[in-house]
Order: sequence, then C-alpha cells, then structure tokens
Amino acid sequence: MPKKFQNKYRISSTRLQNWDYRWAGAYFITICCKDRRHYFGEIQNGKMNLSNVGVLANVFWYEIKNHAQNVELGEYIIMPNHIHGILILKNDENAVAETRHVGSVEAGHALPLQNENDKTIGQKRFQNPGKNSVSSIVGSYKSAVSKHANRLGYEFEWQSRFHDHIIRDQQSFSRITNYIINNPANWKEDKLYENS
Repeated sequence: MPKKFQNKYRISSTRLQNWDYRWAGAYFITICCKDRRHYFGEIQNGKMNLSNVGVLANVFWYEIKNHAQNVELGEYIIMPNHIHGILILKNDENAVAETRHVGSVEAGHALPLQNENDKTIGQKRFQNPGKNSVSSIVGSYKSAVSKHANRLGYEFEWQSRFHDHIIRDQQSFSRITNYIINNPANWKEDKLYENS
C-alpha cells in the first residue's frame, strides 16, 4: 500500500535509487501521450505515418543533441501514442563531477547550509537534477513539443511521467535497438497498442 504524505498518497519514484541519471550510459526511454491517445499518427502497412504533432515530435527529438551537451541519439521511433528512444550520455571532460564541501560558513541570522551528505534520498530527489540529466533532457523535449503543438493550435498532451531503462551491456543495447526498429511492424502486439 502506498504511503501517505500530508494525508495524500505519494507515488513512488520509478527511478533507480542511488543512480545518478547524469552518469554516462545508454538509456532506453518511453514517453507516452496522455490517455494513450493517438496524437502522433497511425501505423499503416507496418509503417508509421506521422500526423502534424508527430512531425513536431520527430523534429524535436533530432534537436535534443543540439540543446544538451554530451548526448548522442541512438535508435528511436515515433509511434501513434508513444515514443521509444535511446539517449546516450557521454562523459563531459570539462564538467565538475562533484561539488566539494569546503567548510562551514557563519551565516549570522540565516540558517546554516545543509551538508549534501546529511540529506535523505527523498530530499536529494527534489533537487535540480542538473542540466544534462535524463530527466531534464526528456522534460525539455516534452516541453518543446507541447509548446509548439499548442502554439500551432494542435490538441496534444503528454502523460506526466516517462519510463526509463538503463542499458547495461551490448546485448541489451542490440535487443532494444531491434525492438525499436521493429516496433511499427509489431504494433498490434505492443502493450501500448489500443485500437482506436
């Protein structure tokens, strides 16, 4: 049973605990449309035919690498009601990997700063995840598609969350890549398929 916070049920995070989603690696991402509505187009004869919103989703996926540092795009597919894609985060040689604790500072009337090591996992979860984390990249992508779809007068909404899977080896990378490539041909067997 989910726990309550301030008399409301909390939805647990689906993110892997103790994993920093800014770390170099390959991430399999699935982003769904709200209520799994077919905003992006339809599959016909095993091929995806993009709607106007689907074209926006496609263009802005390509734009990710121009707006986030050290990101490569793996295989991806826009489906009628969701997107599958692989984001590959590379090491940033110029970035400062860790912040350092340099000692206490007397703040006078202000509360002292809390040491990062003293924060709970829950407190750390609500910090800014960083400009080039998986969450910030996906959030920026979703925002760009929504903004332009709405500006052009297209009805469109995302599901509030997204699913990620950390790809841990080459065999898994190849299997997921093949799944993405073959997704349109296997649409009717897809768990996100809904006949509309």
